[in-house]
Amino acid sequence: MLDVATARARILENLPSCGQETVALTAACGRILAQDVQARRANPPVHVSAMDGYAVRAADAQQGAILRVIDEAPAGRPSSRTVGAGECIRLFTGSQVPNGADCIVIQENTERAGAQVTLTRTASVGQNIRTQGQDFAQGDVLLRAGSRLGARDIGLAAAGGLVWLPVVRRPRVGILATGDEILLPGDTAPPDGIFNSASFMLAALLGQEGAEAHILPVARDNAASLSAAFAHIRDLDMLVTIGGASVGTYDLVRPTLEKAGLIQNFWKIAMRPGKPLMSGTLNGMPVLGLPGNPVAALVCGMVFVLPALHKLMGRPVADTLQTQPALLGADVEENDERQDFLRATLHTDDEGHLFATPFGLQGSGQLNSLAHSQALIVRAPHASAQKAGTPCRILLLP
Repeated sequence: MLDVATARARILENLPSCGQETVALTAACGRILAQDVQARRANPPVHVSAMDGYAVRAADAQQGAILRVIDEAPAGRPSSRTVGAGECIRLFTGSQVPNGADCIVIQENTERAGAQVTLTRTASVGQNIRTQGQDFAQGDVLLRAGSRLGARDIGLAAAGGLVWLPVVRRPRVGILATGDEILLPGDTAPPDGIFNSASFMLAALLGQEGAEAHILPVARDNAASLSAAFAHIRDLDMLVTIGGASVGTYDLVRPTLEKAGLIQNFWKIAMRPGKPLMSGTLNGMPVLGLPGNPVAALVCGMVFVLPALHKLMGRPVADTLQTQPALLGADVEENDERQDFLRATLHTDDEGHLFATPFGLQGSGQLNSLAHSQALIVRAPHASAQKAGTPCRILLLP
């Protein structure tokens, strides 16, 4: 069995990029930027007033000075007049600073009587002026390739005059559950029927990371059903199967895929939950075969499928799992040759220490404990028994 780190590296090796497409600014939030983007114009595009007030020459901006108002220039309607000695122009926030003026006296520091303004406080050069390009200049790189665009990024791009953005195409991921016992939620269930929780959970996980996740019709435990499912898989960037990848009589996913042309990368890893994990390519398309138990499918989805998805999207992928330190909230027993991922709740004590307390039952079919967990305690192979309060490493659940 491969160790988790080696399996992860082999899955990520040589994964292709999905390519890019251009989308409107309104459709870009959450997408991965494919290229650096530059500002089409400066922000602000000209010198503008930061406050409501009067544009004056700093040489005239002395306390007690009386200036003549020669014009008024709201934002978007710049004045054509030039401010001369003893003159000023009424401005508002965002108004273009007129020629001749080099500072703004805010209206709170003035007293106006008709066409005359008395300054009640001295102002200096540049005061209350937002200079051209103060935020960014024309041609500045606003956003870097590989970043996931959020609301603030969209605002920045819009401020730079961008209407269209080059983004990585959303990876199309097919999710194929297998098994005679698998039913759609809401179906009439026989006594031994199992609702297909794993596909919906995995689709939600991948969808929130930016994939187009497609839940495919369930394939039954026979070669004809599986072959029919694989024959109709087109235009996918990755296929994820759930179940049927172990060694039982009816675990037919791997041999059926091999007949369809699967080039196997590896099968089985030293991990719990998640031992029967399969990796390969089918006609150049990456294929990951996950265990059928829903907890194992979710954990393997986090550890292996998400990094592969990020690689397809051109996002940076760390070489190792991004764990963080915590303290055990309960005793744990010694570990065997497999790397363990234990469902756990988190709490912080009065001194700010973070504790991870594993659930007593860690069965791969127990979704209730998974739903109420905040993290997975990651334990190395052959780890010794540890007492509560011992340092540990955790992987936060999304």
